Amino acid sequence: MLSKFKEQLQAHLEKSLKDAFPSHAQTLPSVELEIPADKQHGEFASNIALKSSKLFKKPPMDIAGEFLNIFQKLAEDKNFKGKIAKIEIKKPGFINFYLTPQALYEILGQIFREDKKYGRLNFGAKRKIQIEFVSANPTGPLSVAHARQAAVGDALANILDYIGFKVTREYYLNDKGNQIKLLGASVRIRAEQKFKGRPIPESILTADHYSGDYIKDIAKEFIVKYGITKEDDLKEDDIEGKASKFAVDYLLNVIKTDLDDFGVNFNKWSKESEIATQSAIEDVLGYLQRKKFLYEKDGALWFRSTDFGDDKDRVVKKSDGSYTYLAPDIVYHQDKYKHDFYKVINIWGPDHHGYILRLKAAVEALGHSRESLEILIVQLATIYRDGQPVSMSTRRGEFISLREVIDEVGVDAARFFFLMRHIKVHLDFDLELAKKETSENPVYYIQYAHARIHSINAKAGEAKIKLKKSGFKCLKEEEELDLIKKLGSFSDILMICYNELDPYALVSYLQDLATSFHKFYDCHRVIDPQNLERSSERLALTNAAKIVLANGLSLLGLSAPEKM
Repeated sequence: MLSKFKEQLQAHLEKSLKDAFPSHAQTLPSVELEIPADKQHGEFASNIALKSSKLFKKPPMDIAGEFLNIFQKLAEDKNFKGKIAKIEIKKPGFINFYLTPQALYEILGQIFREDKKYGRLNFGAKRKIQIEFVSANPTGPLSVAHARQAAVGDALANILDYIGFKVTREYYLNDKGNQIKLLGASVRIRAEQKFKGRPIPESILTADHYSGDYIKDIAKEFIVKYGITKEDDLKEDDIEGKASKFAVDYLLNVIKTDLDDFGVNFNKWSKESEIATQSAIEDVLGYLQRKKFLYEKDGALWFRSTDFGDDKDRVVKKSDGSYTYLAPDIVYHQDKYKHDFYKVINIWGPDHHGYILRLKAAVEALGHSRESLEILIVQLATIYRDGQPVSMSTRRGEFISLREVIDEVGVDAARFFFLMRHIKVHLDFDLELAKKETSENPVYYIQYAHARIHSINAKAGEAKIKLKKSGFKCLKEEEELDLIKKLGSFSDILMICYNELDPYALVSYLQDLATSFHKFYDCHRVIDPQNLERSSERLALTNAAKIVLANGLSLLGLSAPEKM
C-alpha cells in the first residue's frame, strides 16, 4: 500500500537529514510527502527544502540540491533498493520521488494477501466512538433529509470501524414533548372524521397539526386497536395520550422497517422518555448549580454558556417550571459519556446549526473536552422529478419519503446519490438519472466495472489463463501503472474520510478508480492466448481492482454485482 511505503520513506528521509546536519537535528522541519496532482511530478513530492530555507538561510533551490545529494543514497538502502526510479527537484524547491514498477507491484501482492481486509488500518486502536444519526422525531415517515443523514452516518460508521475504531451507532428517539402531543391530537381529529362522515373544517386543523395521509392510516389502525365504535369514544379522558403512544409505536415501526430496508442498522435505540426523566434533569441541573454554572433571572434558570464560548447564556428552566430543549439534551449527553467514548459524533440537519455552541458548552461544563464532541451538519437534499423540485413538509404531508425513493430507484442508487456531495453542500437528487443504466449514472458506472471483471474472469477460464499473484514484470504500460497507484491509495482515502468526517472522498475515489479501470481495459487486451504471461498479470491487475471496488462499495453500503 502506498501509504505504508510513504511512511517508511518519510522516516528514512528525516533520519538522513538529521544524520547529515546533526547541529540542526532538533530544529529541522518534518519531512512531509504528498501525492502530486500531476503524475508527471512523480508518486511523492516534498516541500522540505522550502520549509528549511529560513533555517539554512539559503534559497530553496540551493537547499533542494543539497538535500537531493543526501537522498540519492536511498538506492543503497535495502528497504528501497530497486524501488526508487529517480529523484528530481522542481522550482521553486520541490523534491519529487518517482517509483519503479517493481515498487508498485508490491501493492498487488498485498491486495491478494489481504483480500476483503485490504485497506483496513489499526489507526483507531479500538478506541470507542459513538455516532448518533437520523434521530428523527417519530411524527412521520423518514423524509429525504433524514435519508441523507442515514446514508452519511452509516457509511461514516463503516469507514471508522474499518480503520480500527469500535463504533456504536445510536438512534435517539424524541418521544415526548409538544410535537408528540400534536401527533396524538392529529390522530384523534382524523379518527373523528370517520364518524362525522365529512371533511374536517380547516379551522380545526392548526398549522402545527400533522395532516399527511399517513395520519389517516394511523387513525384507522387506532380505531381498530381500541375498539372505538362511535364519536363519543374519542372524548374519553386521555384519548389523545393513547393516540400519541399508539402513533409513536406505529411510526417507529415504519422508521425501523425503512431503515432496515435501506441497509442502516443501529446498535442502540434510546428513548428520551427513559433517559431524560424529570429526576435525571433535576440531578444534572443540581450538578451545574453546584458548579455555579447556573443562575436565576426573571424567574427562569439560566446556563452560563458564555463561559464556554457560546454567544449568549441559555435558559434551561422557564419561569413556568417547564424545561427548554437544552435541559434534556444535557442529560442525554451526560448519558453518552458514561460509556467512555473517545469521541461522540452527532449528525444533524442544517436547522440545528445554531444549537452547536450551546451543546458544546454544556459538554464542557459537564467536565468533558469540547473537542470530544463532533457535530456534523448535513445539508438538505432536493429531490428532482422530470426536472422539477418536489416540495417537502412533514406536517402538510407534501414530501418525498425515504420509502418512495427506495421503491423508485433502489437502495444502491439511493444511498450513492445521497453521498454524492460533501455533507456541507446542498444535494440535488435527480430521480431520472439515478434510474439510468448507463455510464451517465455514477453508481451504475462503478458497479459495472465490478461486473465487467467477472465477465473477464469467465473468458479467462475459457482460455485457461490463470491469475498470477506474484513475480510481476510485464505491467509497464501507463494505464496499468496508473491503475496500480490508484489501488494503492485506498487506505489514504479512508484517512481523508476520517479527517473530514465525511464519506464523500470514498465516493469520489470509487468513481476515479472505475474510470482508471475502464481506461485500462479499453486500451489493453487482457485475454491474449498468444501472450499467456502478460495475460495472467493483467488478469491479476483486473482482479485486484475487483477486490478494491468491492471493499469500497461495501463501506458505502452498496452491493458489488457480478452481472448487470
